[in-house]
Amino acid sequence: MSRKDVLVVDDDASIREVIQMTLEVVGGWTVRLAANGMEAVEKVRERRPDAILLDLMMPGMDGPSTLARLRGGSDQNVPVILLSAKIQQRRDDQQLTGLGVAGVIGKPFDPISLPDRISGILGWAS
Repeated sequence: MSRKDVLVVDDDASIREVIQMTLEVVGGWTVRLAANGMEAVEKVRERRPDAILLDLMMPGMDGPSTLARLRGGSDQNVPVILLSAKIQQRRDDQQLTGLGVAGVIGKPFDPISLPDRISGILGWAS
């Protein structure tokens, strides 16, 4: 299996760090980081990732705005998983997947199981 390249977009540096460490150590993946939506768009232009983990609520360009920008360019088919601390009910999860994302992972999440959750959502063999 080839090494997966995942872009993590979150305005919280500690969350980016935890996700990066977990995906690299437990998942064996390559992880790139972006602190905001504009940085994410630039990183995707530099090198297309296999998947994007995108925080829903960020200052400036939020998750949906970043997603719209990515979907409007040549990166329409990169699978995106939203990260959100605001998911309260299953209805919220369904509404968010209506944005054209592969899935939604609520915060807080279990870091150790994160690679398996991502693989399950994206249909990657683990």
